[in-house]
Amino acid sequence: MDTAKNAVRWLKSKGCRVLAYMGGEPLVRKDFIIELTRYAIDNGFFVYLPTNGILMDEAFIDEIGQAGVSVINLAVDAMDRYPGIPKYFNRIKSQFEYLIQQEKKYQYITFFNINITQNNAPDVKALTEIAHAYGIATDYHINEPPPIEYHDYKHRHDGAWITSAEFLAIDELVDWLIEKNREGYVMVNSVEHLCAMKPFIRRTLAPWPCQAGNLSLVIRLDGSFAPCFELYGSDEDWGNIYEGPKFDPDRLSKIKMRCTPTCLSTCNFQVCHYSSSFLYTFQWLAKHAYSSVLGTS
Repeated sequence: MDTAKNAVRWLKSKGCRVLAYMGGEPLVRKDFIIELTRYAIDNGFFVYLPTNGILMDEAFIDEIGQAGVSVINLAVDAMDRYPGIPKYFNRIKSQFEYLIQQEKKYQYITFFNINITQNNAPDVKALTEIAHAYGIATDYHINEPPPIEYHDYKHRHDGAWITSAEFLAIDELVDWLIEKNREGYVMVNSVEHLCAMKPFIRRTLAPWPCQAGNLSLVIRLDGSFAPCFELYGSDEDWGNIYEGPKFDPDRLSKIKMRCTPTCLSTCNFQVCHYSSSFLYTFQWLAKHAYSSVLGTS
């Protein structure tokens, strides 16, 4: 906890005001998450909590709501369980409904985080419609292998990565998502990000101007830095909360020329997109404000 609080203090000293927990699954340590959320909120932070919802219960929802959490990112990839997809909606439906019921009381935002794999396109559509019906947003990722080779990673060959056999089905799904986005379904993803999914799955995506290490960073458990979650396991020294950052722009640029064609990070792509012009920033704020007036997140 001391390292975590030091990290919050360091972020605050640099003018940062967004704290996002990243997994594994944060709720394996509920007491820690609640305590750190209270501390971060007391220090003026916007706190973002991703979870698969499996360990979430009504008592935790009320505690984290009272602590002041800002956003709850609920990871679900299918309606029911099947091989390769353990995060499914019907497993957490009762928790989800209570989460939505308490949303206005505690003033947090809920959205679905959906991972597109080789075999869940129909489920992605169903989850999108459920989110729209409940008035919450959606966020989409393309399932991708880790960019760094981890020797103890056992799922490289069973991770439902998209192959050429699924290209046309994913193309159709992406076109459907773009259509829904333009109809007003509230999505974290920009249309540009959705469009980039087609060349990405074909490994023809050009390098893109990722801002990891410039506008965002990851603080590891020991207080050291990484540019992004995808490079969490990098052996390079990027600095730490005690000695300061070492995000050299030239070194970052060279790395991103290699890594961005094989990474379509939703978080970092949106940071890049919405910070690239005042117009994009205003469009995002206007769309979400308008949706909130209508009762959606």
